[in-house]
Amino acid sequence: MFETKFVVVVREDLAVWQKLNVTAFLSTGVAAAKPGIIGEPYSDAATNVYHPMSVQPIIVLSADAETLGKIHKRTLDRSVPASLYIEEMFTTGHDSANREAFSRFGPDDAKVVGIAFHADKKVADKISKGAKMHA
Repeated sequence: MFETKFVVVVREDLAVWQKLNVTAFLSTGVAAAKPGIIGEPYSDAATNVYHPMSVQPIIVLSADAETLGKIHKRTLDRSVPASLYIEEMFTTGHDSANREAFSRFGPDDAKVVGIAFHADKKVADKISKGAKMHA
């Protein structure tokens, strides 16, 4: 049905609240970068209007730290834009502090806890190789 995939991969050993938090943050990054992925507002039978959402499913996968590092590298190698969440961001309390913490690490030393991207289906499958469906 879709030629593309919207993929989120979270580190499997995170606490549930962290997995949910990371998934939410990463999804907003992809949506902000790809406005066409967002559909029209929703209306219920009482004419209440709700925010629009993604027009396609968001695939949520999990992986260990090593696999996440490989997935991160594959997005960079293929020039696929991604949202990235690193472990140090759990210790901050706001956006500018997140960016400051993020800026201290590069691809070789970042402790990646989550990554999200939207790409052609075949490319997305190659990039996310090794991750599994989140339980």
